[in-house]
Amino acid sequence: MKFNIAVIEGDGIGPEVTRAAVAVLERVGERYGHHFEFNYVLAGGRAIDETGVPLPASTLEVCQNSDAVLLGAVGGPKWDQLPGHLRPEKGLLQIRQGLGLFGNIRPAKVFKALKEASPLKPEIMGDSLDIVVIRELTGGLYFGKRGRDEAGAYDTMRYSEAEVRRIARLAFEVAKKRGGHLTNVDKMNVLESSRLWREVVLEVAGEYPEVTLNHQLVDNAAMQLVRDPHQFDTIVTANLFGDILSDEASMLTGSIGMLPSASLGEGRLGLYEPIHGSAPDIAGEHKANPLGTILSTALMLRYSFDLEEEALAVEGAVEKALDDGYRTPDLKGLGRTVTTEEMTDAVLERLV
Repeated sequence: MKFNIAVIEGDGIGPEVTRAAVAVLERVGERYGHHFEFNYVLAGGRAIDETGVPLPASTLEVCQNSDAVLLGAVGGPKWDQLPGHLRPEKGLLQIRQGLGLFGNIRPAKVFKALKEASPLKPEIMGDSLDIVVIRELTGGLYFGKRGRDEAGAYDTMRYSEAEVRRIARLAFEVAKKRGGHLTNVDKMNVLESSRLWREVVLEVAGEYPEVTLNHQLVDNAAMQLVRDPHQFDTIVTANLFGDILSDEASMLTGSIGMLPSASLGEGRLGLYEPIHGSAPDIAGEHKANPLGTILSTALMLRYSFDLEEEALAVEGAVEKALDDGYRTPDLKGLGRTVTTEEMTDAVLERLV
């Protein structure tokens, strides 16, 4: 099969980790008889330097006509003084909007070999952890009406039934393929928008009798993530709550460099990126952890290309490399310290 992938290398360590991900996809193609065609386009700080805008129209067009988008990372202190509409991060928001991506899937997985990296006590963590947070991406407080008046400032948290229904369906679909358990997180005891949210989630639940649904208030969910994280499998929540809870869940793993993410819309086209930033302080030093980006390609194979066997092979290769003691500097003290390229080679060698 042939797949077209738009590649945005981005800034800082972005080019280094995307090179690793492309190498893994090429190896998958060799092993399983697929052809991945990579189209390199600009966004973020480098796009500002070369074109004057964070997202050139040509980049969005290529992304819209691709089967998936692979992103390294964008931004850095070099562009911090620019006005908001010209910041590198604005380009990422424009891509999400231009592609209609409304759901962010962020796994927080602790591999057995890295369980000591977790800040949780061993008796709480156990040997491993595997949670997915699904965050609504284009509505809620971040996109509601805002402003200032004589008395102060305000932001509005608003959701339509359609916005909630589509993210709920995405969450149930993901939960169905995982452990069959979905936790809805809201603040319905206080917020009217959360009361609507829960009503619609309950309606959608009727379409998925095979998935067990429960509810938690967001403050309780934040506490439970560190008290008893194993009670969770798949979590769905609103934009603001998801922003906070997914960051909290990611830190249970001990290293932000390990974590992938996927942003999806109505169809199969998705944007895949690690959750870490561009880390310009280590760019070019061969220290970047490529595993978050490599694991993002596994999500791409699973959600955009429907290649589950190939996705599992990538995830298995990463786990084998970790089991064999390979560690980038962010995982210091847990094994043999290697470069970005050596870690990538370790995964490639185990990709069978």
